[in-house]
Amino acid sequence: MKPLGLILARAGSKGAPGKNRALLADRPCVMWTIDDARDAALARIAISTDDAEIQNLAMNMGVDVIARPAELATDGARVDDAARHAIAALDDETLDPIVILYANVPIRPSGLIDRALQLYESSGADSVQSYAPVGKHHPWWTARVDESTGAVTPWEGDVINHGVFRRQNLPPAHIPDGGVLVVSRRALLLEIPEAGDGPHAFFGINRRGVLNDEGAVVDIDSPIDLIVADAMLRQRAAAADPLTSTSSRT
Repeated sequence: MKPLGLILARAGSKGAPGKNRALLADRPCVMWTIDDARDAALARIAISTDDAEIQNLAMNMGVDVIARPAELATDGARVDDAARHAIAALDDETLDPIVILYANVPIRPSGLIDRALQLYESSGADSVQSYAPVGKHHPWWTARVDESTGAVTPWEGDVINHGVFRRQNLPPAHIPDGGVLVVSRRALLLEIPEAGDGPHAFFGINRRGVLNDEGAVVDIDSPIDLIVADAMLRQRAAAADPLTSTSSRT
């Protein structure tokens, strides 16, 4: 394998404007993802962004920069379209698989990227994605609430909460946590006919998952997530070395 670490970092965001360069523990958010990529067994690291400040940060950290076109940096732009543009710009067909990393995920478990790569290689999968337990937001506890009457009915089935009222009795359920996504070059280029043409066709057919603990990944979508990530990063740095400032890591 010759894995490419591809960081996606567009400038805009409705939920948390400027989140990819927001300061977390005294460093721009994107720098934490660059650190994670550097620590993994990747052959090359590149970043696709329309943000000039992020471009400069990435270049100073020795990361290849791909200028993302405006049409691929909108709220409606698809991740796979941006990734395909990036690998075309790099023009290196030996890079495979593609490890997609989101710049708005400053916290991942140590070794997560390598775990995903190991499963990808050993399983022969088209893609590997990281998942976390849904916790108390379990699908069995999803309900419909009538906006006018307040009446509560099950989202599915005939019994509210499927008759389960203790979290410990819920069957395991997981949700993608944004920590890492590994896709084969063939899958990303939509060269697996059986995958169809839907928005997730670039995952291919043989899809695998690596599991993280609940809360082990912080995916920033709102201002509250920024506060949580900043507190966790400062706590992590203090535990590792109380005498070292987190801002010294470049």
